[in-house]
Amino acid sequence: MAIRVKLDDLLHDRRMTLTELAERIDITLPNLSILKTGKARAIRFSTLEAICEVLACQPGDLIEFQPDSVAGKAPIRTAS
Repeated sequence: MAIRVKLDDLLHDRRMTLTELAERIDITLPNLSILKTGKARAIRFSTLEAICEVLACQPGDLIEFQPDSVAGKAPIRTAS
């Protein structure tokens, strides 16, 4: 997957547990765990906003794009 969720790193930096975050943003622990492990296929902006508010971060601090490295595949080029 090309999108990496860095929730675990942010929680560690802020010395906060996943359970505490779940309680503060009013989301179930299993749903937040799915996000943390990178198994989520989508995230609502309201959830992203709540996480960023509680962790005092920006969305880019929480998620990042990592291109898949596929051997032998040429990079996609756009028309100029």
